[in-house]
Amino acid sequence: MGMWASLDAMWEMPAEKRIFGAVLLFSWTVYLWETFLAQRQLILLFGGIPYLWRLSGRFCGYAGFGPEYEITQSLVFLLLATLFSALTGLPWSLYNTFVIEEKHGFNQQTLGFFMKDAVKKFIVTQCILLPVSSLLLYIIKIGGDYFFIYAWLFTLVVSLVLVTIYADYIAPLFDKFTPLPEGKLKQEIEVMAKSIDFPLTKVYVVEGSKRSSHSNAYFYGFFKNKRIVLFDTLLEEYSVLNKDILEESGMEPRKDGEGDSEEIKAKVKNKKQGCKNEEVLAVLGHELGHWKLGHTVKNIIISQMNSFLCFFLFAVLIGRKELFAAFGFYTSQPTLIGLLIIFQFIFSPYNEVLSFCLTVLSRRFEFQADAFAKKLGKANDLYSALIKLNKDNLGFPVSDWLFSMWHYSHPPLLERLQALENSKQD
Repeated sequence: MGMWASLDAMWEMPAEKRIFGAVLLFSWTVYLWETFLAQRQLILLFGGIPYLWRLSGRFCGYAGFGPEYEITQSLVFLLLATLFSALTGLPWSLYNTFVIEEKHGFNQQTLGFFMKDAVKKFIVTQCILLPVSSLLLYIIKIGGDYFFIYAWLFTLVVSLVLVTIYADYIAPLFDKFTPLPEGKLKQEIEVMAKSIDFPLTKVYVVEGSKRSSHSNAYFYGFFKNKRIVLFDTLLEEYSVLNKDILEESGMEPRKDGEGDSEEIKAKVKNKKQGCKNEEVLAVLGHELGHWKLGHTVKNIIISQMNSFLCFFLFAVLIGRKELFAAFGFYTSQPTLIGLLIIFQFIFSPYNEVLSFCLTVLSRRFEFQADAFAKKLGKANDLYSALIKLNKDNLGFPVSDWLFSMWHYSHPPLLERLQALENSKQD
């Protein structure tokens, strides 16, 4: 009776309080689901990690490898864990791509392309993950008292190598990269790069439209070998959507729009995707600002300082038997499991604080990069480009300040526009 009386009392409350209560109840339900019932928590609750370790030991035993082959068992464990993660995440990925993204007009993939891409990603991931993990475990085992220094140096080298080879050897396995054709846009990009001493060697266009209509641009490379990559969906003249506008509008192509009604012309204009050349240059001015202001180097330094600290703390904690016992490992202390427990679970509070600090820093860097583009005389074009990109990506321009401060690595659109508006007035 007491529970039903409480429900009746809640129903008699004013509508605005009932709405607020319903939203609050839903928010807490989602929080509890994500916190306590998510995949990782279920795996912990039902002893999934020790079970998977024992299962990998059985597979090794069938192949003639005993418990002394810990690194081999660790690699089998990683293979099974990533396979489990891929299979359990597949339904959600399918739903996100073919229901949510499809509903809002972003998805450009077929089911066959999606599955082929997923298999390819899994294979490439294993080709990188397993050799790197085996070497890291070997270094930890033979490194002695100062293994954390050698392990950190190894991960530093691996990360720099992967950053160097990713765009040239890994990314082309999934997307087609073609040099930006000679023309006004390429000339203006080269002139802008030269004006700030950016050592540009090549400009590529990536065929991102075969996967999604989201747009992006980035640069990569070390020292005097920098390359710029533009998504075809960022360029108005490359966008697949723009090429199909006439067909979608039920019009036959005509020279200069001759004979088209004003209504059709307005419809076509509003549906155009991507940015004009001047706006593309403004977006690149922002990206090059990250390089000129040293944001990339600062992020690498922060990342490596954090990595060194984590390996040092790992060296301090790895000998604690109670940590392994807490996760179901009472008779053995595998190095890989120690890495998993300490880095993923014990460091969770620290990782949350660090993530928030990096988010705050990232937002500061974004404002600085916008200001750099303004110094290049691109304030007006960046202003319009941000609006277009937000519209193309169906971004919601209004954000709760507290939520965005914790979750958004980029400042909300209105804050960036306000900063640029002040710049334009100045």
